[in-house]
Amino acid sequence: MQQEFSSRVSSPLLIEGNDSDLGLESKLLELPLYEFSVEMSFTGKEVAEVFEKYPLLPGAILFDEGRYAGMLSRRQLLEFLIRPFGQDLFLHQPLSILYSYGRTPILELADTTPILNAMQFSLRRSPEFFSEPVVVKTTSDKYRLLDMQELNIASWQIRGIETQVRYERSQAQIIQNDKMASLGRLVDGVAHEILDPVNFIWGNVTHVSNYSKDLIKLIEIYDNNTANTPDDVLYLKQDIEFDFLESDLSQALASIRTGAERLKKLVTGLQNFCHIDAIYPKPVDLHANLESTILLIGSRLKGEINIIKKFGHLPPVYCFAGQLNQVFMNILSRAVDILLDDAVRHQFETESSDNSSHKPTIEIVTQVISQPSNVPGLPDSRWVSIHIADNGPGMSPEFQQQIQESFSVEKRADKETSLAVSYRIITARHGGKLNFSSQFDKGTEFEILLPLV
Repeated sequence: MQQEFSSRVSSPLLIEGNDSDLGLESKLLELPLYEFSVEMSFTGKEVAEVFEKYPLLPGAILFDEGRYAGMLSRRQLLEFLIRPFGQDLFLHQPLSILYSYGRTPILELADTTPILNAMQFSLRRSPEFFSEPVVVKTTSDKYRLLDMQELNIASWQIRGIETQVRYERSQAQIIQNDKMASLGRLVDGVAHEILDPVNFIWGNVTHVSNYSKDLIKLIEIYDNNTANTPDDVLYLKQDIEFDFLESDLSQALASIRTGAERLKKLVTGLQNFCHIDAIYPKPVDLHANLESTILLIGSRLKGEINIIKKFGHLPPVYCFAGQLNQVFMNILSRAVDILLDDAVRHQFETESSDNSSHKPTIEIVTQVISQPSNVPGLPDSRWVSIHIADNGPGMSPEFQQQIQESFSVEKRADKETSLAVSYRIITARHGGKLNFSSQFDKGTEFEILLPLV
């Protein structure tokens, strides 16, 4: 769009922008922008002629001896010219005079500003300035104009994309929740099937232990009261290594008891972890949930990570047990991964006294705390506090910022992280709080706060 003028005014130029489809992160530089600047010494008539020949041109960038001075929109010029005696007063006067009368707030944004953010900024203006064009400053210090109609259309297009993305994510979340519920029911059924024979073993191992003791006692009495033991009996006792069998049988039965007990705990922990939540929250022993989660991740600790538990006295907490188990698993698994990676790193470093004394540790502290009420006159609120801290290398400020952004509703992440899911479960589902802090070489601490009703 370019045309020669007989006046001193240069022809306006339309920068078409990006031809590709707009997305959630699209910026102003991807929209059509007008490049049209005039000096303040030019007259209103010269600018009006350009506006007449280019009806889509939203305004003009004003310069005062080469320095950016402001913006004059098509609407402003028209309002001045339609006033009584407006053409006689302003048409042949320099733009500096007209601009001094009609100076209005100007929305100036960088061309890297996201379109949705620019729309929010424009809506914060007074209603009489909603239709005023936006001044867009490029990285090369050039000034261009964005028509509000273009910004509105682009914003609505992106909102439509955002709605579609949210719908697809909600559908995917529904499918995922259904899969997890089905998996939970399946695991619960398998755990129940495993628990039945385990209970059978656990219930009979005591009887077998007593029976074996009685039989060995009977053999001992028989030996003591028999002067001449038959050669067949002596040969059989020697063949089966009776002395070793007598001493090892009790140990074997004790090992069976220990294995059955551990298997029973694992299956019970698995059932608790895969708890299928009801529609309404129920009172839950959080310590039992934490113990179940720790038991399930025990195989990953490999004896290299200490778990320190400082459990206080907690009342039953109304919550969705299955979802809280997921939060505990997400935070503990993250801590285990970091500590194991850090342990491997220490192995490759030069051994020193500091490295040898560095024992990877996860500390879990539970207690009931009080927080002052925000409303005057109301008593302090009571919360259940769950601290999960590790002594790993800590997180960088950039990574902490990413986590905080993933917690924000305004951040539209392409992939939801486990910590973001945990944050939503704690805050949206339980009305609680999830805080975290991290320092370099001092580890990371997560604090879960759940309200006591």
